[in-house]
Amino acid sequence: MEGNILEAVKLMVVGMATVFAVLFIIIGVSNALIAFVNKFVGEDEKPAAQPAAQPAAVNPAVAQAIAQAVNVATAGKAKVDAIKPL
Repeated sequence: MEGNILEAVKLMVVGMATVFAVLFIIIGVSNALIAFVNKFVGEDEKPAAQPAAQPAAVNPAVAQAIAQAVNVATAGKAKVDAIKPL
């Protein structure tokens, strides 16, 4: 009985050590790959940002309706500061 428990503990220790070693290998290879990619592969140059077009104005009646809906839904605890179209 004691021999079985000792063998089970040995197998568990060997299994855990194997998993630990494999995880260290994976971490090392991953870090090496990241370093290689960062060193030898350049970033794509981003095109210059174009000025954003002015968004269309929101209809005042729609803005008022949205503000009233927010007021009702939040029982007056929230306030609409700005409405921007997508």
